[in-house]
Amino acid sequence: MVPVSHWLQGSCLHLNTKKQSCSRPCTPAFSLSDPECLLILPHRLSSRSPSAQSTQLKPKILSGGVYVDQNKFLCHADTIHWQDIVKNPGVHPLVVPTNSSGACQKCHRSCNGRCWGPREDQCQSLTKTVCAEQCDGRCFGPYVSDCCHRECAGGCYGPKDTDCFRCVCDPVPSALCLQSHLIPTGTQSGAKYTYGAFCVKKCPHNFVVDQSSCVRACPSNKMEVEENRIKMCIPCTDICPKACDGIGTASLQNAQTVDSSNIDKFVNCTKINGNLVFLITGIKGDVYHNIEALDPEKLNVFRTVREITGFLNIQSWPDNMTDLSVFSNLATIGGRALYSGISLLVLKQQGISSLQLQSLREISAGNLFRTANQKVLIRSNRSPKECSRDRQVCDPLCSDAGCWGPGPDQCLTCRYFSRGRTCVDSCHLHEGEIREYANGSVCVECDAQCERADDDTLTCNGPGPEHCIKCLHFKDGPNCVEKCPDGLQGANSFIFKYAEANNECHPCHANCTQGCIGPRLQDCIGWMDRTPLIAAGNIKKKRALRRFLETELVEPLTPSGTAPNQAQLRILKETELKRVKILGSGAFGTVYRGIWVPEGETVKIPVAIKILNEATGPKANVEFMDEALIMASMEHPHLVRLLGVCLSPTIQLVTQLMPHGCLLDYVHEHKDNIGSQLLLNWCVQIAKGMMYLEERRLVHRDLAARNVLVKSPNHIKITDFGLARLLDVNEKEYNADGGKMPIKWMALECIHYRKFTHQAMFGVMV
Repeated sequence: MVPVSHWLQGSCLHLNTKKQSCSRPCTPAFSLSDPECLLILPHRLSSRSPSAQSTQLKPKILSGGVYVDQNKFLCHADTIHWQDIVKNPGVHPLVVPTNSSGACQKCHRSCNGRCWGPREDQCQSLTKTVCAEQCDGRCFGPYVSDCCHRECAGGCYGPKDTDCFRCVCDPVPSALCLQSHLIPTGTQSGAKYTYGAFCVKKCPHNFVVDQSSCVRACPSNKMEVEENRIKMCIPCTDICPKACDGIGTASLQNAQTVDSSNIDKFVNCTKINGNLVFLITGIKGDVYHNIEALDPEKLNVFRTVREITGFLNIQSWPDNMTDLSVFSNLATIGGRALYSGISLLVLKQQGISSLQLQSLREISAGNLFRTANQKVLIRSNRSPKECSRDRQVCDPLCSDAGCWGPGPDQCLTCRYFSRGRTCVDSCHLHEGEIREYANGSVCVECDAQCERADDDTLTCNGPGPEHCIKCLHFKDGPNCVEKCPDGLQGANSFIFKYAEANNECHPCHANCTQGCIGPRLQDCIGWMDRTPLIAAGNIKKKRALRRFLETELVEPLTPSGTAPNQAQLRILKETELKRVKILGSGAFGTVYRGIWVPEGETVKIPVAIKILNEATGPKANVEFMDEALIMASMEHPHLVRLLGVCLSPTIQLVTQLMPHGCLLDYVHEHKDNIGSQLLLNWCVQIAKGMMYLEERRLVHRDLAARNVLVKSPNHIKITDFGLARLLDVNEKEYNADGGKMPIKWMALECIHYRKFTHQAMFGVMV
């Protein structure tokens, strides 16, 4: 089957159909800049495989249209009701031609003519066009009571925000949200980042943080910076840094001047590695080399240039341009290469009346401005008297240092104050629509959360919301905020606050999970409701699991290879556990899906409970406890974590519940959707877990697919240490003297000689 990535351009579609909670407002999960969200370009799919002839998608397109064209063997695309998928089908284009392949099969009769493929399970499910008029989004049926929650994207299983196929907004607050909404109380320990299939507290040292993800390089609209020893991507304030070759360098080695054939190579350049040369053959055109005259408007590409490492040579310039304002952002001319000892040359340009190089601060080498060992070469220009007569003089707001041209924005330095690049006589301290404060001789705007003063008092005395004299809305600690925190993720818990009469934010009671109107428990919103909301329940479960388990989510080993601390064995009471259903049984006992309610808590934590069979003898009890002790001392991302032991008449081991069950059942259930990359990923994770066991002198004698559990399709864990045995320091194999052994899952040397090694068990597993 041809992978989707061969013909989908961009990551517009979210194909995850797992239930998600969308109760918390946040930033959209993705954004688009192209008019078409789903773009299927010409691609030759093999007609031998039926699965290669259909588009196996269940999407909702939040922005953009659909363009499917010239895919000779693509089937069923024209049967899809695209108006049900695209959010605004009347605004964005829908181009889907009719099937042209005679090998296309018809949709299954249960699909009513709309399907992604020929099978019964490939019907298109309509979640928009079949909805009642009262629904403002998607639905799961035709009735008024079947409307999806407004935060659901792509459909839902039920009416609540926890029944969504996918959220319109990402329900997991990113580190960016945490940093921008919370009072600055130091490092936010609750922030986590996506690293492959893992959530980690910090990215590996050779990766860069981009919002809530660990990436190898920043995207094109961001640049890499380092703050507090953390490399991160931040949005570029203007144009992102981009280095380009100069005239006579690298890709422009044979060029002699900037002309119409090469000027497009300087688009969005901030640094020129080399020189910029403007000759008459580039400006007027070169008939001998069939080069047209340069359009003067295209010279505006140089407005982004901030540095030239070589020289700037202007010997020809368009007649209708009276200045060099296209280089108004040029700050440095390096002079690494010189033109007859000169870094900046403007020669015989009768039409230029002012330079307007107001950002130029340094010429590192070469002749033009006075430096330690060079002379000023400014000669044969217009006389000062003529300039004064025609009022071509510096603005009165400029200092005596001079200017680059007429106007207050061309001053070298300001006489009084500056606002951006413009010189002014005073700052807007007590007047004006936007109030300012004076930082030396620079006027800086007050924060938007500051209330504008009506009298002669200041609006602010510094930058940021913490320097407001009076807040426009509310005050939370030292900061002025638009509203008091309402369910924001804090360092250790969710933050809820209410506003007093003086518009100051104060914390709600610690047991408030949905906000409050006052400081008491009775002031909690929804405190009388005995039925806890699912969203609040999920928060409490995670909070409790973090408290009883050091880390709810596993992290990859650090590059240092430092071994983690050994886990402690928690003793649980039988009254804290409740069995729900049987998941499976083995030689020593039975595994149940269960609920753990820690003593003194109201939260219910899903767990797996392994109970020893009553018919087993004392030896089995000893072996069962040995397994508990082994699991308690092991902590690795690919080993199942032991939560505790219940010493009831029948011993119970309590472990993390893996939502997808064992790997054997998972492979049988999803055998048509498992590719080589996923199998290789599983093998690598099992190998890492076995290497961890080998480093701790432990051999797992029953490594099999039924003893590997699936946390997610990209994350598996080894379990069932019932036949694991510790090795002596010099041993590399274990010799068994009897007992039960899983013959079906054993290598030949294990059966014949009762010898068990890490290599043998891993080989059989693979």
